[in-house]
Amino acid sequence: MKAAGDIVALRGPGGATIAEIGHAIGAPSGSIYHRFHTRDELLGRLWLNKAAFFQDRWTTALNEPDAEKAGLAAALSLPRAVREDFKGARVMLLHRREDFLSESWPAEMKAEAERLKAQLENALVRITRRLFGRNSVFARQVATFAVLDLPFSAVRRFVAMGRVPPPAIDDLVADAYKAIVSQHRPKR
Repeated sequence: MKAAGDIVALRGPGGATIAEIGHAIGAPSGSIYHRFHTRDELLGRLWLNKAAFFQDRWTTALNEPDAEKAGLAAALSLPRAVREDFKGARVMLLHRREDFLSESWPAEMKAEAERLKAQLENALVRITRRLFGRNSVFARQVATFAVLDLPFSAVRRFVAMGRVPPPAIDDLVADAYKAIVSQHRPKR
């Protein structure tokens, strides 16, 4: 899995052939097929593992009791996770989810993909209600932008250039998050 991730991070999903992965780990292709039935399954498991890594940190950050601090912690979890797993960030941020999904996935992989999707949607609804007291379409758009889209945009450019985002990005994300949330939060 690590070899596949390294190859995808460098050359994209198309570069991660079973032969290339086998060459990277010094193993015959058959041994890879013994563990993963298809290349699609291997790439799917890679994507699911990386998605869970980033998303679990994001949703855990949302457990902070104070809503504003929770949203900020979630927003900051992305640049921090990118620094922790830069190659994983290249897998997740530079390629489309569809590059890894397959209709031939085993049932447990499809279930994990659905769990991740539901986890994200539910977390966005909860943080929207906590921040803005409602879950209107506009409030959800604002919350999604502040806690997800903004940090994603802040780090993606660095990841695409092959550079780890500098710590100063955290301050910029925090400043922008606070400005967005304070502008749209109900007055107390």
